[in-house]
Amino acid sequence: MAITRRDLLLAGAATAALPVLGSAAGVPIVRAAEAQSASELPWRHGLSLFGDIKYPADFKRFDYVNPDAPKGGVARMISIGTFDNFNIAVAGIKGVIAPAAGLIHETLMTRAQDEVATQYGELAETAQHPDDFSWVIYRLRKEARWHDGKPVTPEDVIFSLETLKKQSPMYGSYYRHVVKAEKVGERDVKFTFDGPGNRELPTIVGELTVLPKHWWEGTDAQGRKRDVGATTLEIPLGSGPYRIKEFVAGRSIKLERVKDHWGANLPSQIGQNNFDELRFEFFRDNIVALEAFKADQADWIAENSAKQWATAYDFPAVTEKRVVKEEFPINDSGRMQAFVVNSRRDQFKDARVRRAFNYAFDFEEMNKQLFFGQYKRINSYFEGTELAATGLPQGEELQILETVKDKVPPEVFTTPYQNPVGGNPEAVRANLREAAKLLKEAGFEVRDHKLVDASGKVLTVEILVQDPSSERIALFYKPSLERIGVNTSVRTVDDAQYQNRLRSFDFDMIIDQWGESLSPGNEQREFWGSQTADVPGARNTIGIKNPAVDALIEKVIFAKDRAGLVAATRALDRVLLWNFYVVPQFTYPFSRYARWDRFSHAEPLPKYGRSGLPTLWWYDAEKAARIGKRS
Repeated sequence: MAITRRDLLLAGAATAALPVLGSAAGVPIVRAAEAQSASELPWRHGLSLFGDIKYPADFKRFDYVNPDAPKGGVARMISIGTFDNFNIAVAGIKGVIAPAAGLIHETLMTRAQDEVATQYGELAETAQHPDDFSWVIYRLRKEARWHDGKPVTPEDVIFSLETLKKQSPMYGSYYRHVVKAEKVGERDVKFTFDGPGNRELPTIVGELTVLPKHWWEGTDAQGRKRDVGATTLEIPLGSGPYRIKEFVAGRSIKLERVKDHWGANLPSQIGQNNFDELRFEFFRDNIVALEAFKADQADWIAENSAKQWATAYDFPAVTEKRVVKEEFPINDSGRMQAFVVNSRRDQFKDARVRRAFNYAFDFEEMNKQLFFGQYKRINSYFEGTELAATGLPQGEELQILETVKDKVPPEVFTTPYQNPVGGNPEAVRANLREAAKLLKEAGFEVRDHKLVDASGKVLTVEILVQDPSSERIALFYKPSLERIGVNTSVRTVDDAQYQNRLRSFDFDMIIDQWGESLSPGNEQREFWGSQTADVPGARNTIGIKNPAVDALIEKVIFAKDRAGLVAATRALDRVLLWNFYVVPQFTYPFSRYARWDRFSHAEPLPKYGRSGLPTLWWYDAEKAARIGKRS
């Protein structure tokens, strides 16, 4: 299962084998090989990729919420950057989407944060699919309504799928196997897939964000026909627990709780969405945002800088315990964060050049100087999960790799992958010598203190970044690249320019990251597949076009059980690593937050929910009175 787009591709997985539909009554799943019709299949309230679901059909609420949480109060959140768009259909393609835009829409299903890969009905009340996963039908709730009071219909669902696939490369890739969506009942929508066997398709269709067809096909206040393929700052119609109340373009957004929300009493929403108002204030960078937080102009701040976390939170409110620092474990995903060279460019097509760049990166010294030794080096595209390749391939993983043996580096079979280790002068010199050797093998030589190719062209790289924290990391890396002869510059641009250059792949090197679910699937095509390498706005920023990678992605997607999924993912990881597409950076197993102590949440927070912000928290009037009024 892919990480859900609504949660920035965050999801989980489990350890059992085949996906099943949950049932409180325990009705067995039919395992016949023959085609099954909808009339033969039971309707179920939950979908799970692995094993039984936790909550029965008549469950009242999730265990991790407080059903008596008070409603009210304001939560002031911080966003970094800017925004000029509320239309999620073109997010990542045009303009800069406001993160709050995702909070006004609902999906067909919603993820339980205390289970690894289970979803329960949201806009849809039930679902059914056959044993071969060749189609799925979702039945919408009678009570599901848009904020204008009109019902959510199968036509809305069909419109949403078709629109998102057409407008967004991300969704186009994610839902490429969904070949047809059709209305098959008053409230029923059937999604037909291009073949059987893809176990995650029924579930990922449940992640679909549903848009109002009648609103997008209507006209705005000036009588102009709306264009779902364009950016807009017109407040869109939604169906979720919040609506956009007001905003200042690029600077702030206020959302208000829909007090008569149709889904307020759904088991999946009880005890959640407790604030009357959510405010998002936008800042150019985290340093400025921290100053605003210290001045009590925001209630929460997420801290991504180890240096800031260690040194910048010594102001009186922390000492007085009016501000709380807290770290939340990351259990729901893995990640790859790295310096990414644009392999579409001739100077980076040779894997030896890319590998030399890794030898030039002294992570250990960076960790000591910039991060107070808090980080660890990333050694996998699935870092932090059981999916990471380790040691030498064995068993089923080895069998899978044998199918692409003629298309992958021989080291895949003979040598465990390991990043170069620096941290002291001797190790650094040895690594730089190895980098120089690789560059020479790739046809480069030093002339007049410059590294040039056979034609005399200087090897040049511009590291493109968009914020001071990334700039700091790039500037640390720059002298190391220059020591091996690479003419290196660092360029910091504003958010809009950065997004435009990223979409058009107009860069030499960037810092990028990919969140990975505990159960990878179709999104791997979007990340590393050949078909997305030249699609503007696609997440394949590296530009990978590799038939072995493509073949292994298909092995991941069509794995028949958990063991097969793990083996295929490890094989994919190993091949990606040995092609040296990136210079892996670092990771930290916790999310860091500071907050003014005006809020509470049920204990404990769900294992796969991280901080639970802002959904699971509520305004605590007693705490607020103790620390005083907001500034």
